[in-house]
Amino acid sequence: MRIQNLTDYPYASGRRVVMGRRCALATSQPLATLAGMEMIWAGGNAVDAAVAMAIALTVVEPTSNGIGGDTFALVWDGQLSALNGSGKSPQALDLRALDGLTVVPSHGWSTVTVPGAVSAWRSLWQRWGKLPFEHLFAPAIRYATEGFPVSPETARAWQRAAAVYRSLVGAEFAHFQPVFSPRSRPPSGRDLG
Repeated sequence: MRIQNLTDYPYASGRRVVMGRRCALATSQPLATLAGMEMIWAGGNAVDAAVAMAIALTVVEPTSNGIGGDTFALVWDGQLSALNGSGKSPQALDLRALDGLTVVPSHGWSTVTVPGAVSAWRSLWQRWGKLPFEHLFAPAIRYATEGFPVSPETARAWQRAAAVYRSLVGAEFAHFQPVFSPRSRPPSGRDLG
């Protein structure tokens, strides 16, 4: 659909069309988007920005993105390339542990795959990145060490997850509370992460 008049936006959204000559970046969290902009300002390209944004999201929006997840990417550099960074089942998984399951459980080891995100970030950078790989982590490291305002939506998601994990028992859930609720409660929208 071609938009003739940018003041007559046809979509039910609070966000509007943004135009620029150099690039456009977007994430669900402004601090992650800023991480991508820092890469562009440092002379990086779209892949550097995308990877830096994904890394930053693991810190500023851990309820939606993390190093334990997967990554899928489409890259255009004159031709279309795709990367499937989905995780595989663990090699040592004993399939007998899954006997009798009619649905995949919501929690526990039988739901886990080997994370593909970090390997995908590295693969994207190796093929298309311009900046040093460690530079892509700088904004996320800064947010993690200096703190950041937890967005209201992330705080709500964090509180919902904490309520679920608080009730789970087993060694695999033991570290959730101290890592994700360090003050004996999940962060609220008034806290710094």
